[in-house]
Formats: sequence, structure tokens, C-alpha cells
Amino acid sequence: MTDDPDVLGRIAGTKAYIVARTGDLAEAKRICSAALEIPHLAAHTRAILAGQMGALCEQAGEFDEAERWLTRGLEGLDDDPVARANLLVNRSLINMRRRALPEASADASAATAIFAASGMRTDEAQARHNEGYIALLEGDLIHANQLMLAARATLAPLSAVNAAICDADRAEVLRDAGLTTEAEENLRRTAAIFGTHRMPQARGEAEFHLACSLLTHDPAAARVVARAAVRRFRALGNGAWAARAEGVRLRAELAGSRVTRRGARVSGHRRPPAREVVEATASELEAHGLRSEAAALRMTHVLATSRRAGVRDRAPIRVPHSASMEVRLLAHEARAARAGAAGRHAEARRHAAAGLDVLSRWQESFGSLDLQTAIAMHSNGLMFAGLDSAIRSGRTDTVFEWSERARHLSQQVVPLRPPPDPAVASEMAEIRMLRADDPAWLSNPRVIELRDRARERQWSGTGAAAIEERATLDEMQGALDADTGLLSFVFSGDALSVLIVTGGKTWLRPLPGWSTVRDMFPALRADLDMAATIRGPMADIVGRSLDSRLQTLSDALLSEAVGLARTRRLILTVPGVLSGVPWAMLPAMHGRVFTLAPSATRWLRTSRVERAPERAAFATGPRVPRAREEVDAAASVWKTATVLPDGDATVAGVTDAASRVDVLHVAAHGRHSADNPMFSGLELVDGTLFGYDIDLIPAPPSTVVLSACEVGRSSIRWGEEAVGMTRIWLHAGTRSVVAAPVIVADDDACELLSAMHEGLVAGEGPAEALTAAALSTGIRAPFQVHGAGF
Repeated sequence: MTDDPDVLGRIAGTKAYIVARTGDLAEAKRICSAALEIPHLAAHTRAILAGQMGALCEQAGEFDEAERWLTRGLEGLDDDPVARANLLVNRSLINMRRRALPEASADASAATAIFAASGMRTDEAQARHNEGYIALLEGDLIHANQLMLAARATLAPLSAVNAAICDADRAEVLRDAGLTTEAEENLRRTAAIFGTHRMPQARGEAEFHLACSLLTHDPAAARVVARAAVRRFRALGNGAWAARAEGVRLRAELAGSRVTRRGARVSGHRRPPAREVVEATASELEAHGLRSEAAALRMTHVLATSRRAGVRDRAPIRVPHSASMEVRLLAHEARAARAGAAGRHAEARRHAAAGLDVLSRWQESFGSLDLQTAIAMHSNGLMFAGLDSAIRSGRTDTVFEWSERARHLSQQVVPLRPPPDPAVASEMAEIRMLRADDPAWLSNPRVIELRDRARERQWSGTGAAAIEERATLDEMQGALDADTGLLSFVFSGDALSVLIVTGGKTWLRPLPGWSTVRDMFPALRADLDMAATIRGPMADIVGRSLDSRLQTLSDALLSEAVGLARTRRLILTVPGVLSGVPWAMLPAMHGRVFTLAPSATRWLRTSRVERAPERAAFATGPRVPRAREEVDAAASVWKTATVLPDGDATVAGVTDAASRVDVLHVAAHGRHSADNPMFSGLELVDGTLFGYDIDLIPAPPSTVVLSACEVGRSSIRWGEEAVGMTRIWLHAGTRSVVAAPVIVADDDACELLSAMHEGLVAGEGPAEALTAAALSTGIRAPFQVHGAGF
């Protein structure tokens, strides 16, 4: 045994660190405190121990005490830059928790510089990871993602625990970006890893963040996970983290009637917690310096009471200066809910619009389709509050304004797209190879790595070229001729309505039959799939069932609206809950020309065509029986047409041809990837053409025809947001996309789409050409035009 006080002190400090990692913070602090009392410690050793005590206090959530200890340690380490950098890292963590972000950033960047100068790559990566976390708290998701991925490349290979720490923090970036499915998968996996390695504090933190993510769309599950985290933190004696988890648990209890990702409402069956319980936890959070989380809990209570009949909550809604984006938007939503509950609907719309304006300014920095649509998560509550209030007003101009807010939020950014990147092309080619070899390709670690790189490049490489202003109702009416009308379907969370607009009149009509037909969608899809594949006697039975469902759906959604509009051409804008409707097959649409526009604004800005198409390209994928016949027939009507031979219909060949023509027609099998829409695609000879490939085409064609099953489908992300291959092409710059949301019989696709090209060559818009082809062939198929079809 040694009697050297400095050696004894360092041994005690190491022991305290080990004890803390096993979860006993109180014992770790006792050991460290006793070490600081050892007589005759050198100033350097005392400074190191002070820094360790600060780190222990930070883990316990005692932020003020932690900062005092760390500052004391830093004052004694001027001659030891590496030790000083370690303490700077820990002090930056404290200021992150307190949302003192400029101070946190200064400490983290200083530590990164010291480690880099000392050649300590691992420590440099850890400090850079922390800089990424600060960027996340500042709302800079793109920079946060870049820094964390760069740090992970160094840290993850060192151990499973290091990889889990990186992934748990990056899951928060994905969550704030609205990619909750992926975030929650990461958090469940990392929590299990921390559990295996007996790291209860880290496991509890992963569970806490999992509960935060679930709170956005599944409050019942969030309550269960948060409650488990509360128990874990209390067992560790960590009061601050227990209060944080309890705050999320109470918010989940208060959620009551919440709007889910797909627009449905879920009702809570538990009695909401009393105000006194909420206030006690909020006060405890404030005592720990967690003012933003305390405010979020109080605002959630305002929302809950505003939804309950006869209950009025007059508590002030205060937003901390350092509040996160979530809390700032929640404040606007709480004010809107309170005004709506009091019948002050114009005021409710003002509060909801103010919140959406805050979100819109944040969104203006994002050109990526993936990021633009996913962060609509943050608009969900505000959007439905505004839409509901607009419907209650009965004013068609107000409903149009809010319908456009809902549609246009993720489309207002006109992307400034990057030049083609050879690295991306190479990585996409590797993913195609891995997909061909592995049925469970999306869970392949190498695919995940390449997917993350592709996302990082898309997020950071696609900026904003301009911001497109929303159209007004007067502007829209001025653009509609006597033969054209607009049907804007508006979903307010509980009810569906339709706004009918012509050049001279407007109507607003509720659609009470919606609640009945909504439950019919799964059976309708089954009938559509069977009708496309079954022949013989069973086909008649399936056909009768399908006809009955289509008629019911047509009556519920269209009959009155079409009768009022009395126009031959229709522009349809639809919320996400209607994204799978086969509009072309509904009886009320027979013989009518229509286009599914992302928004009225987008149709207005892209509907005018300066010249008729002159050049077309055609490609076929493998295993499509009549694909060659289809493209040969379609190409024969064009003066200038490129038909790629089967062996040349590669991803590179098709994307190259796409950049040189006005019309691209691909007859191939397609698949929609619900969890990763950017990995939806078309099966070509060398693999799948993904959404990421499309987004890199420098000059996409004006019209794209996708004779492929399912690529017209979309994933509903948050309320209004539907993302799939059609939306990806439109975001890349294509004006109109012809696609089907369900399986289509090869014979029908071959004959109908071949006939459609006669109209395209004659200068007709895609919607006009498709309707004419359907009438001339007598084929009823679910192909429909997205974008500016006329």
C-alpha cells in the first residue's frame, strides 16, 4: 500500500468513477468527497478531483453544484491542457442541460481544439460529438447530424457501448427531425445494450428519450416507458432525472385526445392528473434548472383542460428565454386551444398561425424533401387547431387559407439541388447489391451505414433557392377558367370537409359519410389487388364487390362536390388520410380530367407549359410480361424517342436518359418502402432506382410515367404529409407524374398507357391524355396524374 496522498487521491477518484457507472451516485460522491479531504494533496490532484466531483454532480442533475466544482478544477489546471479539456467537456454538458448554449458551445469547441492539438483522436471525437448535441439543441439538425456521424466513425469501432452512446444521442436528432420510427428503434436497441453492460443511468436516459419520442404519437406507450424510467432513476437516487421522466409521464397522462401521425385521434381512458400533481413536478423541474421542461408540462396541462368541456385553465403561459422549438410551438398550441375552448375561433387561428410561422422560418433552411416533410411532426397540433377553427368559421376564404397552410408547409422551400455526387452513386450501387443478396436488407449494418451517409449528404447538400408564397383564394379563382374547378379536401382531425372552388363561386360542404367509408379502406385495397390479379369466374365476384365499394366511396367523397363544381376538369388537393384513394376509378370521376396537386399553390405556379414535349425515353425492368410491347407501342408515336435495350435499362442508363428528355416512361416492378420512403423505387436490370437517385438527377423530365405497381403509394408521416415516389419526382422538379397507388394488371397498363402517349405527342397535358386514353380503350385502372396534370 502507498501512503502518497496524490496516488491515494487518484485511486479514490478512479473508484468513484467506477461506482458511478454502476449506478450508485451517492456512494461515488462520498468517495470523491473523502478523497478531497486527504491532507497534503497537490494542487493539480485536488483540481482533478474537483473536476470528478463536478462530473458526478452533473450526472445527479445538481447542475449549479457541478458547475462550481468544475470551475474550481479548471482554475487549478492551467498547466495541464488535456485535463483542462476533460473538465471543459463536462462543464459544457451542464450548460447543455440548462440550455445555456453559447457557454456550452464555447467549452465544447475549446475542448475539441485542445484534443486535436494533442493528437487525441478519440477524445477529439467525443468532444465533437458534444458539439453536435449542442447544434441539436440550437435547432441546427443538419449540422448536428454531420458532427455526430463524423464522431461516430471514430468512436463506434471502439466498443458496443461507445456505439450505443453515439446512436442514443443521434436518435434525438432523428426524433426532432420527425423520423420517430428510426429514432425509437435506435433507443430501444441502445437501452438494451446499456442494460447488458450494467449501466442503469445510461439505460434510464435512453428510456427517457424513447418516452419523449413516443409522446408525439403514442402517449399510452410513452406513459409506460416513462414510468419505467422514473423507477430506475429513483432507485439510483437521481432526483433530477426522475423529475424529468415524471414530467414526461404526466404529459402522457394529460395527452387525452391526441392527433396521431395518420390523423386519427386516440382517447385516453385514465383520469388526468390533478393540477396540484402537475405543479409539484413542474416546480421540482424548475428547482433543478429545467425551466423548459417545466413549461412544457404546464402547457400540456393547459391543452388537456382546454379539451375538457366546462373546464377553464387560466394559468399564465410563459415561455422560457432558452426554450426549445418544441416548447415554443407548444405555447402557441396551448394558447390556440384555450381560445378555441372559449369560442374565440379567430383568436385561436391567430395563435396557431403564429406558431406555424415560427416553424416555417426554421424550415426555410431545409431543402431536403426527407427533412422538410418529416419535421411537419412539429406542426401537427397547430395545424389541426387551425383547420378545425377554420371549418367552424364557415368562411371559404379562411378554409382555403388553412388548407393551403396544411398542404404548402413542406413545399414552400424551392430546393437548390446539388450537382451529381460520384460518392453517392457508388454508395447507392453498393446498397443495390446488398439488397439483392439480403431479404432483410434494411436491417443490414452496412446498409444502415450507407443509408445514414446518403441522408447526411441529402440533408446538407440540398439548400433553399427560394421561398414560395402561398396563393390566395382570389388568386386561385382568377386562374380557373369556366371548365376547371378545385376540390380541396380538408381533414381537421375529427371530420372531413370539401371546399369547392370555381372561377365565380365557392362552397364548403361537410362529408359526414367519411366516418363510414374510412373503415372500408383495407377491404377496398384487398379488392383492388385481387381485381388486378384474378381471372376467370372469381373475377366477376371480386368485380361486383369492388364496384360496390367504389360507388360508396364516390358517393361519400365526390357526388355533391362534383355536382356543385359542374366542371370537366378538376384539381384535387387531399390530406394524407386520403392518399390511397383510387380517384380515377370512382364513378363520379368517369370522363373527367383531374390532377392530384400537392397544393393549389403548387398547381398555380407550375400549371403553365411553354412548349409541347418533343423527346421521350422508355425503359423496362425485368419480369414484366408485356413491358417491351408497352414501351415499343408508346415510343412508336414519337418522332424522337429513346428506347433503352433491356441490358441498358440500368439505374445509370435511366437517370442519364431522364436528364435529356421531356417525357420518361418506365415499365417495371416497383415497391414502396413505408418506413423509408426515399428507398422506394423501380426495379431495373442492375437493381432498384431509389428516391435518393431521383433527387440527384440534374434536369428531370417534365412528365414521368411510372407503369409500376405500388409506386403511387405514399407513407403518411404527420397529418398532411404523404411521401412516396411521386412526391420525390415532383420535389426533384418534374411537373407531373402518372402512377397508380395499387397493383395494376399488366394488360391494362400496357394498353392504357400506350394509348395515353398519343395525346402527349399531340400536346395534351398528361391528365387530358390519360382521360382520353381511358375513354377510348374502355379500361378502368387506378392510374392517376400527380402534380400539374394540365
